[in-house]
Amino acid sequence: MSDAILTERRDRVLVITMNRPEAKNAINGDLATGLWAAIEELDDDSGLTAAVLTGAGGAFCSGMDLKAFARGEDIGPITTFFRNGAAKPLVGAIEGFALAGGLEIALSCDLLVAAEGARLGIPEVKVGLFAAGAGLMRLPSRVGYGKAMEMAVTGDPISAEDALAFGLVSRLAPAGQAVDVAVGLAERIAKNAPLAVAASKKIIRATQGATEEELWEIQGSMYAEVFLSNDAKEGPAAFAEKRDPNWSGT
Repeated sequence: MSDAILTERRDRVLVITMNRPEAKNAINGDLATGLWAAIEELDDDSGLTAAVLTGAGGAFCSGMDLKAFARGEDIGPITTFFRNGAAKPLVGAIEGFALAGGLEIALSCDLLVAAEGARLGIPEVKVGLFAAGAGLMRLPSRVGYGKAMEMAVTGDPISAEDALAFGLVSRLAPAGQAVDVAVGLAERIAKNAPLAVAASKKIIRATQGATEEELWEIQGSMYAEVFLSNDAKEGPAAFAEKRDPNWSGT
């Protein structure tokens, strides 16, 4: 794992930290490679159900490291992350700001917790670019057409408080406590059956653009894996025996 990414296991939750505080966690080759490696670790480990993604040093991410880009560093893995995200639930914990590619990393998460006073935006138009990491594709479904258009063409950020009101952020945390709140949310997710959680996430995400017929097909493709799993037997057994379930992820 790259030094630009730190990981910490907390039972069934993996905490992933972008660790370039001197550069406001800007995306360079090491961060891109390390982040995708952490996502693969999350998805490949049956002992993990969810993850929290955050940034070190009081900021989430300031976007692309333009100096690294000018040096020709390979940031291809961040594009893979933008396109694919994680198979398991990923909770973003935002302190300070999530701007440009930083907000696009956040938009690749499933749930967002933001600290009071944090700022979120896609200011690329201010430097002659546009948000090419799926920010323009995903913002309308998160904040509505009008606000997404305003953010895209003005480049102006919104506050965490406004992001909560628009539905971009699901939880607001006191400054400095975004990770704690996000971990608490991830731990609640991790109490549930891993296969069922991953399937539920996939179906909810598919509602953004898929037809109802396509959604039935997606749901049907996952039915046997979930409903015939060992966890599907364990859940009712634990309920009947009045004990906590022992999920295996199989």
